[in-house]
Amino acid sequence: MLIDILTIFPQIFLPYLEVGMLKQALDSGIAEINIHNLRDYSVNRHKTVDDAPFGGKRGMILMPEPIYLGVQKLKNKSPHQAKVVLLSPQGKQFKQSMAEELALLPHLILICGRYEGVDERVKDLVVDEEISIGDYILTGGELPALVITDAVTRLLPGVLDEEVTQEESFSSGLLDYPQYTRPRTFKEQSVPEVLLSGNHQAIQEFRRNESIKRTFFSRPELLDKAELNKKDKEFLKKLVRERG
Repeated sequence: MLIDILTIFPQIFLPYLEVGMLKQALDSGIAEINIHNLRDYSVNRHKTVDDAPFGGKRGMILMPEPIYLGVQKLKNKSPHQAKVVLLSPQGKQFKQSMAEELALLPHLILICGRYEGVDERVKDLVVDEEISIGDYILTGGELPALVITDAVTRLLPGVLDEEVTQEESFSSGLLDYPQYTRPRTFKEQSVPEVLLSGNHQAIQEFRRNESIKRTFFSRPELLDKAELNKKDKEFLKKLVRERG
């Protein structure tokens, strides 16, 4: 998969791409991630990419020409059809299901907004979708671009074991179950005995119930779309009764 990122601060990305899972994906050729300085596509000698908005308002917005030219050049260089995403507070909220959809694409172009946003004509001319990582304001789209790049890349075949990604939080609409490692007792708190029993069926049932319980108390809105079987629903009813 090819991911191109347009930003005025390329230095933000470099350290993160040189460690951990992303570095593995890059070194193995599973992913290609390129960071492009938006100023390289500026149309004037001062490399200007922002200006004051018409109509009067404090702050600056990114100009349309550099973004348009950058996206067109990246599209022309690629043999694949690209999806262009603008990181924006006005976008659809990023979810695991969206990461799974994006991971199926051959080419993804991420545009990092800055300052007070981008010229509206950018959205009309080159953007296929706007995405937000949450209902809060950041100084720019660089951190959201990293979040999406990480979430998408880890789903590519060969980066992680498929079994790992299938058992994670949100994979079935539920939060992940609690996990434990050595020592068996720490600060007078012990690992649940069922996890030491060697009974795989009992362990699986315990973990499933703990996922439901954690989701019920922390993110109950997720349960409306979670994949629950008959036993799950019975356990959920029990939780509701106990809570009163």
